[in-house]
Amino acid sequence: MTKESPDLYPVARLAAAQEATAAAGLDALLLTPGPDLRYVTGYEALPLERLTCLVLPARGEAFLMVPRLELAAAEHSPASRLGIEFVSWEETDDPYAAVAARLGAVGKVGLADRMWAMQSLRFRDALPGAEQVLAGTVLRGLRMRKSPAEVAALREAGAAIDAVHAQVPGFLKAGRTEREVGRDIAEAILAAGHATVDFVIVGSGPNGASPHHELSDRVIQAGEPIVVDIGGQMPSGYCSDSTRVYSIGEPPAGFTKYYEVLRRAQEAACAAVRPGVPCEEIDAAAREVIAAEGYGDYFIHRTGHGIGLETHEEPYIVAGNTEPMAPGFAFSVEPGIYMPGAHGARIEDILVCTEDGGERVNHRPRDLVVV
Repeated sequence: MTKESPDLYPVARLAAAQEATAAAGLDALLLTPGPDLRYVTGYEALPLERLTCLVLPARGEAFLMVPRLELAAAEHSPASRLGIEFVSWEETDDPYAAVAARLGAVGKVGLADRMWAMQSLRFRDALPGAEQVLAGTVLRGLRMRKSPAEVAALREAGAAIDAVHAQVPGFLKAGRTEREVGRDIAEAILAAGHATVDFVIVGSGPNGASPHHELSDRVIQAGEPIVVDIGGQMPSGYCSDSTRVYSIGEPPAGFTKYYEVLRRAQEAACAAVRPGVPCEEIDAAAREVIAAEGYGDYFIHRTGHGIGLETHEEPYIVAGNTEPMAPGFAFSVEPGIYMPGAHGARIEDILVCTEDGGERVNHRPRDLVVV
């Protein structure tokens, strides 16, 4: 599957986004380079200080404002299938004023969630009478419910990162640094078919108690558990994310005890996935198992996050999120237990809500891997 796939970035998505814009009471969406623009058009535009912007009025014709030097790239992107006008601008033009002139009087516009502040402020000046809100409030309902093609892209990403985890035991040896291991993993992520490496976390010993530790020059020791959380973006644009825990020889007894609790908590949360279940109940399913065994204070983050064109997107699997699960929702289930100064553990799979439950896209064993 490639980023050019018409199933992955269908032409009909533009009309769906326009209908959602009108239904939300907005006059237009202004989508600059980032996941919102790519979702609607398939165009992976370069994020530059020069303005590239899809202007999507609630009523009327959409157009893509693009710097002249980026016009050829835009014309060769999936956006060329949409049948919209490409409006190129020269270095001495003011593209913000040009967008405002074409839009006319507007009262409320949605700005891409990842729009740079310098661009949102320029739009504020160019459209002084317009209230600015996040385009994500309009697009969230579309982006959360993955199409069959998007689910296939996530399966492909899951298989690719699983292939990397299969190689990790060969990279882990006492005496190597986290950074050395991380370098090998990053190379394997690209070799497995990813277009980019988004993150590599290798948390050995006490560093495993910091959920977002990433890498350091710490030397890995025998008898230590190691948290390996890795992910990247595929050529399709869709992301992978999976965590497994390894140990150089037998880990401490206390670690083995809570790792089994964690494994049961992750299974409980995965089993809770089905349409209609509030997102917070999946979080509660994992948290209740951990709290019942006395480790509740050591589970310090939400159970999961949505995934798609971004590693972290809606829906979030966290207390207070009453959004009901629906078929097509894709998200992580990744409870963790972290013992400050000692070690930590996290088990993470990506799941997709189906008509009658949840499908994992990661299939590596979830038991502790002793190297």
